[in-house]
Amino acid sequence: MPFSSILALNVRTEIAFGMFSDGCTALSWTNGDTSILAQNWDWQEEQKHNLVLLHVEQGCKPNIEMVTEAGIIGKIGLNSAGVGVCLNAIRAKGVDFGKVPCHLALRRCLDSSSRDEAVTALRRAGIASACHILVADPRSGSGLECSHADVVELPMSPGGLVVHTNHFIKEHPGVEENIQMEDTEARLTRISKLANIAEADIGSVQKMLEDEDGYPTAINRQRTQDSSTATLFSIVMDLGARSASVRIGRPSSAAQGLTLQPNALVHECA
Repeated sequence: MPFSSILALNVRTEIAFGMFSDGCTALSWTNGDTSILAQNWDWQEEQKHNLVLLHVEQGCKPNIEMVTEAGIIGKIGLNSAGVGVCLNAIRAKGVDFGKVPCHLALRRCLDSSSRDEAVTALRRAGIASACHILVADPRSGSGLECSHADVVELPMSPGGLVVHTNHFIKEHPGVEENIQMEDTEARLTRISKLANIAEADIGSVQKMLEDEDGYPTAINRQRTQDSSTATLFSIVMDLGARSASVRIGRPSSAAQGLTLQPNALVHECA
């Protein structure tokens, strides 16, 4: 495949001028020695067959394992330094071609040795189009609501939580948002409620991502007659352990499970 085609895949959000509309529900939860980063990734069901598990060994930078789409070099996963990243699409007009494309920003996070490094790099460079990037390490998590005009940080709540779906929570002056998925606010309310009554552990978070309140347009999403969007995979990362569990398909009926362990990859720095 020519370089131009790979480039186009990695800037598809910007080609669409920030009007991409895949869904997702994501959370970061840091509590004592526990740091969990998790997400259901919702997109057109036909795209499920293009998902790949990418292993990246890169010498003096942290090794990476991520779930991505064929040809896209930055997506959802974690690295051997314990930095993880998730993505929520946000449908808002505008693109700045002088800033970092959304998927390359995800890769920049996965090249980082800490959450602080990733957040500093993205705030300094700016993001070309609308999205929400959730980045965490074993110590803390941050949400970054991005538009072509700004990057606004969502800090952890007093309980160590950051949750997000597919709309802006903060104000972004001069940015015109066009909410495509009417269930985004309901999913945000639901994941917040579940987190407030659950324990901060892997099993509890996995159960939260199976939730079908509001079915079929729930956290655990099913395609409908009007939309082919469904949950294509569910990932829960234990950043302290540098590991993640992935369920392919809707997490309540996943046909396949995977384990990500970037520390198991060869790491040599000349």
